[in-house]
Amino acid sequence: MSRIVVIGAGVGGLTAAVRLARAGHSVQVFERSGGVGGKLAVHERDGFRFDTGPSLLTLPQVFTDAGLDLVPLDPVVRHVFADGTVLDSSPVHTEFLVRIEAALGPEAAHDWDRFWQRARRIWDASWRSVLRKPVTPATLAGLTWRVGDLAAIAPGRSLRALGFRYLRDPRLRMMLDRYATYTGADPRRAPAALAAIPYAELAFGGWYVPGGLGTLAGALARGCESAGVRITCGTAVAKILVEDGRVTGVRLADGSVVPADIVVSNVDALTVYRDLLPAPRRLAGLTDRSLAGFVLLLGVRGETPSLAHHTVFFPSHYEAEFDAVFGSAARRARPASDPTVFVTRAADPAVHLAGCEAWFVLVNAPRHGTGWRATDWRRPGLADAYADLVLDVLARRGVDVRDRLLFRETRTPADLADATATPGGAIYGTAGGLVRPVNQGHVKGLHLVGGSVHPGGGLPMVTLSARMVADRIGPARR
Repeated sequence: MSRIVVIGAGVGGLTAAVRLARAGHSVQVFERSGGVGGKLAVHERDGFRFDTGPSLLTLPQVFTDAGLDLVPLDPVVRHVFADGTVLDSSPVHTEFLVRIEAALGPEAAHDWDRFWQRARRIWDASWRSVLRKPVTPATLAGLTWRVGDLAAIAPGRSLRALGFRYLRDPRLRMMLDRYATYTGADPRRAPAALAAIPYAELAFGGWYVPGGLGTLAGALARGCESAGVRITCGTAVAKILVEDGRVTGVRLADGSVVPADIVVSNVDALTVYRDLLPAPRRLAGLTDRSLAGFVLLLGVRGETPSLAHHTVFFPSHYEAEFDAVFGSAARRARPASDPTVFVTRAADPAVHLAGCEAWFVLVNAPRHGTGWRATDWRRPGLADAYADLVLDVLARRGVDVRDRLLFRETRTPADLADATATPGGAIYGTAGGLVRPVNQGHVKGLHLVGGSVHPGGGLPMVTLSARMVADRIGPARR
């Protein structure tokens, strides 16, 4: 039996902890904040309950450790384009083609069907060769693929280029571009392999957890407790300790030392290799932080039948948004003046007062910081002014709730950075895109899980990273 310390009680840390404890190890989790969940946080106010992190669950087969009751969503997402066109995505491919034809015409439906076949090949190749398999420094460069898998994934081609190859309707290309932001990446530079994301979302469906996705963290924490895991909140880890090339434990912020044979880190890889266990070579590629998000939490009087569970309102010029939030050589990053607005509104009486709605509103945003590709979100007045702008944008797109608000709260990238210790408030970790740091650390006994490492961000990928690490560590020896 090994003594294992898990740093961080996010979904990755909790999943690894419960699996390792059930395998017979002695597991202790340290979480710097006052509660579990990490980015999968919950905020409650005046009878309203908000998920302030992920709002959509996909790949339900991955979450067997939580034992959740899931509700399927149809539409998975409602897309509202600047010209007024509305397109509801469906988890049934044939039904989605019918909806595309009705909204955009038969040519668009034909194009999406062709793209869908390619996306399926990309998904199959990724699922078979990458997403469930650990990658080590020794195997990363020499990762072998079947020839057919390489042809499907098209290394060197961007997601944007793939969209132009298959999709003639600019609205379908706009919809595809949005999936790059799921990994914190710019679609103009993101790899074509990210076409696996819309395939996974639609082929396996989008799901809601009654009471909100925050219940996932609670379910994992209860699983940890029943398995004998000790979770200590409000306690930060300051250093990972190493002797002779092997971890020996961690030093807490109060100076005390906790011995360990194995350390599993669920904090951002940049924080690990910059602060907890400095490793300059491992920092390559981690300093160009990925996309962040600006969030509004709204208590709304009345009902809004035009909204689905998830509704995306697109701008006229999507390109201008990417130029703004990612910055360029000519102009520094800044909040977009006409952003895409993602609204989550659950028809669940457990999350709002009767006759009201709880809205989670997300806008792509530059990370927090003072560099060229960042924005200082602590600048006085910026958050309130941008909240006003986002509400004005929604009003122009046909959903005006400014006179129906019971309250509004903002969450900026700076707030996320403070709450979760995520550098710059990057939603999906500091290594945006497809290639992430490996799960195996550079010293024996160190393992990394979470959205900043292989296989990537989002609840399913985070959970898969934890499963891979637990499997690699294996059962306790008796």
